[in-house]
Amino acid sequence: MRRYRFVQADVFTEMIFGGNPVAVFPDAEGLTDQEMQKIAREMNLSETAFVLPPTDKRADVRVRFFTPNTELPFAGHPSIGTHIVLAAENRYEISGPVTRIFQQIGVGILAVDLITDGSGKTDRAVMTQGEARHGAVYEDRKQLAKALGLGEKDIHPDLPAQVYSTGLPGLIIPISSLEAIQRIHLNVSLFNEICRGMSVTGAEVFTLETLDKAHHVHVRNFDPLVGVFEDPATGSSAGALGAYLLAKGCFEFEHESSTTHMVMEQGYEIDRPSLIEVEVDIKEGAVSEVRVGGQVVIVMEGELMLS
Repeated sequence: MRRYRFVQADVFTEMIFGGNPVAVFPDAEGLTDQEMQKIAREMNLSETAFVLPPTDKRADVRVRFFTPNTELPFAGHPSIGTHIVLAAENRYEISGPVTRIFQQIGVGILAVDLITDGSGKTDRAVMTQGEARHGAVYEDRKQLAKALGLGEKDIHPDLPAQVYSTGLPGLIIPISSLEAIQRIHLNVSLFNEICRGMSVTGAEVFTLETLDKAHHVHVRNFDPLVGVFEDPATGSSAGALGAYLLAKGCFEFEHESSTTHMVMEQGYEIDRPSLIEVEVDIKEGAVSEVRVGGQVVIVMEGELMLS
């Protein structure tokens, strides 16, 4: 009998049962690709993370991410959760208020900063994401509204539905109001058809109206193509949305080289309230770097037994 220990954590939240859960297998060496996929399906979370020795000397660890249906080359909340779990298990030498480590994932080597507070607790992390890229615009507002179970007037009149990526491409869909985003009722077959046509796994749907006036964006994320109907907190898409919002002029930056901070609220419609912190650097008037961070709560641990 082979035994593999796992730790489950809630990411982008300060309290248990909030945020987005991730199962982390800190010692996944020996598992096959097929076993990792079956384990992710058994865990039945939006993602399960498997930690392996790096194959690139620049990295501290290698991490693979699986949804219940497929492997992803890049994932936000599992990256944040994985490295807080590893820090809690003393896998890293924590030095000072910020300790930078490097993870090897499907899209390359990316930095993750572990944040330690004055009491010595490391429960926050900030990940640097890949280069911000934009793709095609989806022009058919009537079909888009139908896929979301909304009226055409509920789609924001001045912003495009467009593919953006900081590692994992997704369709960003602007909604005109908080009331409209709260009554989304997916036509799953049509929604999946649109996503396939745009070569994305899902969509980040947002409005600039928020539940809490201290926050900047209200978000819902849908990925039924990969087995995640609605995601409570989506770090990969949050970074892409941050780049989109700056590129489309939704937030003004004071200087040609500056950093814009924003807080995104997500998961409230499915009783998993989450807060995602996004920083977007502007250099010479263009997006140069995107970082996404948040807090993590470790929830449980267990052991999986394989014959």
